[in-house]
Amino acid sequence: MTPYLTLFTAPKAFSDAHTSLIQHNALRSWQALGDSVAVVVIGEEEGIGDAANSYGFSHRPDVRLNRLGTPLISSIFELGRQENDSPFLAYVNADIILFPETLDVIRAVASQAEKFLMIGQRWDLEVLQPLAIEGDWVTNLKSVMHKEGRLHTRTGSDYFIFPRSCFREIPDFTVGRAGWDNWMIYQARRQGWKAVDCSAELDIIHQDHDYRHLPEGKPHYRLPETGENIRLAGGRRTIFELDDATHRLVDGKLKPMLLTWTRFWRELQNAPLLKSDNYALTQRLFQLFHPRKARVERAKQAEMDRKLTESGLGGN
Repeated sequence: MTPYLTLFTAPKAFSDAHTSLIQHNALRSWQALGDSVAVVVIGEEEGIGDAANSYGFSHRPDVRLNRLGTPLISSIFELGRQENDSPFLAYVNADIILFPETLDVIRAVASQAEKFLMIGQRWDLEVLQPLAIEGDWVTNLKSVMHKEGRLHTRTGSDYFIFPRSCFREIPDFTVGRAGWDNWMIYQARRQGWKAVDCSAELDIIHQDHDYRHLPEGKPHYRLPETGENIRLAGGRRTIFELDDATHRLVDGKLKPMLLTWTRFWRELQNAPLLKSDNYALTQRLFQLFHPRKARVERAKQAEMDRKLTESGLGGN
């Protein structure tokens, strides 16, 4: 039977004890979504195949890599799409705990929109124990989430759910680096699809971790691959956030995003880019509306360009 949803991810290696713990917790929560969800675990690093097999998930080690050996988002999405003919697809970061409500939320959005992107805010939580899927685990874990967790800023998303007809072509972004997730929101807007903020209806937990798995232990947004992601996205003006969504899901109904003054000016700034692909005009409007931010951005961009050149990634 064709599954309703195909969920795919590209985990880190399972060599570090804490990384292994939180990734197993995530996979365990996905398994609890039931038989209508197919899960594809992508990559060939240590322990990935064994983890996939232990949950009965599909394992695809044949992912394309960039010059530094990091998996490419384009290949990850292609492998997930190839798995079956499910009507809906989802990329989810491998440290994210999902709850059973996920499928109901997808059905609610799908009943009101033909083409869409579901995104949302996360809860950050320190998790040091294996997740037990038993008893009233959902209520208990959400109680801990609200008491001890921290609602993350609205700068991006850790899950992307969409119909099979959307996102057929993805640039060669690098996974685990900044920029590509923001491009997903921009692309949905550019294509005229509904970009739906599901934060009010869909809880997700991001399990805290450090950056020891990255070069020199630096956060992903400081790495040259982030600069390459931004270049492939088309530039910094394509870095959209949750507040750039077109709709929000409230009590199971799609509603337009609230029009604040901040959103009004943001929409005005982005209109040339979204309506006529005029990046230059949107950039000039950004410089006009935010002169101080523009100066800081130029300095950051120069530093990122230098790192990109040194890495040999530019133009990959």
